[in-house]
Amino acid sequence: MITIGIAGGTGSGKTTVVREIINSLKPGEVVLLPQDSYYKDSSHVPAELRQQINFDHPNAFDWPLLLEHILMLREGKSIEQPVYYYQTCSRLPETIHIEPRPVVIIEGILALSDKRLRDMMDLKLFVDADADDRLIRVIQRDMAERGRTAEAVMERYVRVLKPMHEQFIEPTKRYADLIIPEGGNNKIAIHILKMYIEKHLHHSVIL
Repeated sequence: MITIGIAGGTGSGKTTVVREIINSLKPGEVVLLPQDSYYKDSSHVPAELRQQINFDHPNAFDWPLLLEHILMLREGKSIEQPVYYYQTCSRLPETIHIEPRPVVIIEGILALSDKRLRDMMDLKLFVDADADDRLIRVIQRDMAERGRTAEAVMERYVRVLKPMHEQFIEPTKRYADLIIPEGGNNKIAIHILKMYIEKHLHHSVIL
């Protein structure tokens, strides 16, 4: 099994990189653990206060559960991945059943921030993008998927996303084995990743 961590700022193109990797490999070879699924459950917090939670801070994540699930997959055990619902800022009652696969991808803004998590990774990636490009993608995504207005997204960007990126996300770039500029549009980087993964999997089969 090969474990890959993919980090980068909000709107940097991480999801596109993951999709390109999955599409380049054989069906059923990859398990994806989106870090967003492991936000702490906030259902106990009054609804009017949930919107004030800083979801770009390391404290927003349930690290013990994420670490436990990765260990279980590495041991060949299945997991029940939580489902996080952005509209209510809480976990849904249902979970997603995940079986272990040859490739495990952990994707999220702070995927490289926890040393315990990094130590489990065979390959660490940081998807880099210009701040203006990221802001445009965040506005488009949050308006389409999370019901926010452009004004609300920009206010949150200035108040939360930008300072959190500079304080917590950007510094994790130094832990990356490979930095991918232009996200999923970087076809050469995707090709290199595909070759690395296939070589690692082939080596594991021989061993």
